[in-house]
Amino acid sequence: MVVSLAAVAGIAAVGLGMVMSPGPNMIYLVSRTITQGRRAGMISLGGVAAGFMIYVCAATAGLTAVFTLVPALYTAIKLAGAGYLLWLAWQAVRPGGASPFAPRELPVDPPRRLFTMGLVTNLLNPKIAILYVSLLPQFADPERGHVALQILLLGLTQVAVALTVNAVWVLSAGALAAFLARRPLWQRVQRYAMGTVLGGLAVHIGLGHTGAAAAVR
Repeated sequence: MVVSLAAVAGIAAVGLGMVMSPGPNMIYLVSRTITQGRRAGMISLGGVAAGFMIYVCAATAGLTAVFTLVPALYTAIKLAGAGYLLWLAWQAVRPGGASPFAPRELPVDPPRRLFTMGLVTNLLNPKIAILYVSLLPQFADPERGHVALQILLLGLTQVAVALTVNAVWVLSAGALAAFLARRPLWQRVQRYAMGTVLGGLAVHIGLGHTGAAAAVR
C-alpha cells in the first residue's frame, strides 16, 4: 500500500477532531442552514468542498519540496500547528464559549453567493490552513516512496471525513439547535469532549516524531 492504515486512521482522527470543534466552516454552514434551510446549507457545503480540493492540490504540489529545502520551516510550522490545536482546545472548554448552533441573523443569499461564501470561508479558515501546512505532511512516510501521492490520499481522507461530518451538521442543524438549547449540560459535555481530543492531538503532534519529519532532516 502507498499509505499505511495507521496514517489513514491518524489523519482521519485529526480531521474528525477538528471538524467536530466549532470553527468558521461549522459556524457558517450551521448558521446558513438555520436561517435559509438545508438546500442553502448543502450549496454552501459545495463551496467548502471546493476549498478543500484547492488545499489538497496545493499540498500535493509543493509542501514536500518546501520542507525538504527548509527543515527549520517544517519544525516551526509543526510547533505552530500544535499550538493552534491547543488554542482550539481552550476555545472549546473556556467559560462562556458560544455554541455554533446558536441562531444568527443572516440575509437570504442566492445559490451562487452561497457557494462562493462557502469557498471563501474555507480558504480563509486558519484551522484548515494549519491542517494542510503543518499536520498533514507528518503522516507521510518517505520510506514508502511517492510522498506526494501519500499526501494526496491523506488529504482526500481528511476531505471525506470533513464533508461527511459537515453534511450531518447541515442536515441536523435545526434539530440539534433546538436540542442543545433545552439541554445546556449536553453543550458542556460536547465542548469538554472536543477540547480533550484536540488537546491530546496537540501534545502528540508537538512531542512526537513521524516519517515526514525524518524526510526533512
